[in-house]
Amino acid sequence: MARRRVVVVGSGFAGYHAAKALSAQVSPDHVEIVLVNPTDYFLYLPLLPEVAAGIVDPRAIAIPVPGRLRNVRLVLGDVRDIDHQAHELTYVDPENTKRSLAYDRLVLSVGSVNKLLPVPGLAEHGRGFRGIPEALYLRDHMTRQIELAAATDDQAERDARCTFVVVGAGYTGTEVVAQGQLFTALLARKRPELAGQPIRWLLLDTAPRVLPGLDEKMSQAADAVLRRRGVEVMTEMSIREATADGVVLQDGTEVATRTLLWCVGVRPDPLVESTGMETVQGRLVVDEELRVPGYPDIFACGDAAAVPKPGDPGQLCPMTAQHAVRQGKLAGRNVAASLGYGTPRRYRYRDLGFVVDLGGKDAAADPLHIPMSGLPAKVITRGYHLLAMPGNRVRVALDWLTDALLSRQRVQLGLVRSGIVPLDTAAPEYPKLLPESADPMPTARGGEHGH
Repeated sequence: MARRRVVVVGSGFAGYHAAKALSAQVSPDHVEIVLVNPTDYFLYLPLLPEVAAGIVDPRAIAIPVPGRLRNVRLVLGDVRDIDHQAHELTYVDPENTKRSLAYDRLVLSVGSVNKLLPVPGLAEHGRGFRGIPEALYLRDHMTRQIELAAATDDQAERDARCTFVVVGAGYTGTEVVAQGQLFTALLARKRPELAGQPIRWLLLDTAPRVLPGLDEKMSQAADAVLRRRGVEVMTEMSIREATADGVVLQDGTEVATRTLLWCVGVRPDPLVESTGMETVQGRLVVDEELRVPGYPDIFACGDAAAVPKPGDPGQLCPMTAQHAVRQGKLAGRNVAASLGYGTPRRYRYRDLGFVVDLGGKDAAADPLHIPMSGLPAKVITRGYHLLAMPGNRVRVALDWLTDALLSRQRVQLGLVRSGIVPLDTAAPEYPKLLPESADPMPTARGGEHGH
């Protein structure tokens, strides 16, 4: 048997598990598995807000691909073009060298990028939250704003630096606000100059409630926690303009701030539509076996794929980590079946509930669709994350224990400069270091979100 090559594009939840499942099914003597990704790790996105809050070390949620995935060869690169007739893809490596790679089977699991809306000033002044550089920057940024607020005698400037605006009350926005509010309150308590100074956090969303995609009881529990801490939850509201000095809300209210976080949502990576294959809502059309119709050698899964929702005709599976993991595993098995290892299966999955970490002792969860909140939900949430992580569980558990027993570090690292990657990720390029005077914020293409 001639050795065949399977190329998996992307190492998010879907791609990582696709490569892992495939490697367990096939013989390395007959099948070569190549994983193409800009970084050498799988990022466990749900714990990213805890990285921004200084609870979890970023290395703990970055699972290395080399050595972790058996018989999988990692190629560092950003795929730019796919020639399905020639069975070849083109990518750019970290040193901006253009290269090509042939394949016999292709798994597209490129994940998603930030969803931008035509808001004036957003791309220039907004901050995304999709990767480790952004989380590290946000931690430094929050620390810096509190320190600069303490250093100034100008009350207007102090108020602006102590005001944080987050647009988007889904998973990411809600968890970032929950963790960020506690972190900035901790920072402010250590600065006597800020005694009595309000630390404002605003959470905006055009939906009628926070966590609009989840059970209403979970939404109410999260809303109650945020409001109890003083977060200004503003539903059915967004921004209409962003400037260097603040934002203008849809109702015309001007809010002075130095921090605008854009967590409105994600869209499939632009690579998907560039392939020329049929798409729905920007996602590749696939059948129940995750194969792209008309392209028998191409499979797609995760955020990149419009997977029919089992038991709900005409609907698509949501872009969440749970679906991405199961789709990735199935894609790996079905690719193996197409190479003569086993038989293909159809995608069948029912979600097991969701978890939302709200920082401190608070969380909201509905395991097996039983809503709960408070400490029991916190235990369920952390237990779920430890089980869902494909590695580094002990590191994460130790970080949680350390945070519970010791005071949190409250210093700037100064490692990441703003603008390394723009908020607009439609045409991503590899980062170039900026001068020390630059002070923006990066975004990153990432895998699937949600828990």
